[in-house]
Amino acid sequence: MPTPRISFEFFPPKNISGAFRLSDTVRDLAPLDPSFVSVTYGAGGTTRALTHDAVTTIHNRYGLNVAAHLTCVDASRAETLEIAQAYAEAGITEIVALRGDPPKGQGGFTPHPEGFANSVELIEALAETGKFNIRVGAYPDPHPEAANDSADVDWLKRKIDAGASSAITQFFFEAETFFRFRDKCEKAGIDAPIIPGVLPIESWGGVKKFATSCGAQVPGWLDDAFEKAVRDGREDLLSVAVAAELCSDLIDGGVEDLHFYTLNKPHLTRDIAHALGVVPRVALQKVA
Repeated sequence: MPTPRISFEFFPPKNISGAFRLSDTVRDLAPLDPSFVSVTYGAGGTTRALTHDAVTTIHNRYGLNVAAHLTCVDASRAETLEIAQAYAEAGITEIVALRGDPPKGQGGFTPHPEGFANSVELIEALAETGKFNIRVGAYPDPHPEAANDSADVDWLKRKIDAGASSAITQFFFEAETFFRFRDKCEKAGIDAPIIPGVLPIESWGGVKKFATSCGAQVPGWLDDAFEKAVRDGREDLLSVAVAAELCSDLIDGGVEDLHFYTLNKPHLTRDIAHALGVVPRVALQKVA
């Protein structure tokens, strides 16, 4: 089995203990030589400053290629592009451009009166600067707001045409889900790389709730397996086995890149990477 290229998603810390956890996570996973790492942007723009601090710290201290999440939520066009410019000045050349989730309690997404109406407008504006490699989101399972069966592919086509170079998918549980989506994208003329997003399952109850909110379909066999594993105290073992098998199936189907949603908890991601033959290839270089 070919060894895949890997990348990781982190989220910005909200307190001192979170800052230590993020630092420990980066320290543990950086030796696996990721092609890039991304840092999320909280719902409603709630972590805007924290995301910027985490992105620049990881870039400067660890020398990793960092992709900063940037959304359309609760900011004018000028404010959003000012954030992007600050990233460019800090040496950040990658952005994950997203519409973003509305603040809690708001219901649906409502554009800022002077902001970008959707991710396509944001991508177009970022592409015009010529300063960034732009990645976007994709949805193998239907997005909860998708108008019809083709909406997610249609939106991805628009985002690629607007200037995005690649897409990272929402997590899913079966390889066939990704392959069906990839086939639809190819049929629609999308030739940009689509990187599968993989979520190591640390808490099955929490993942099921998250899956429901974002439209990811939960297979019955997986629910049964985790119920038994939780009862027997073998949840971590099952998590590694399930994710490693999913990744292996994806690689057998021609996938060369995998993106792991780490939740700032490195141990499962590290174990899954090792199972795929991804082992430490570089000594961690800390920049003074």
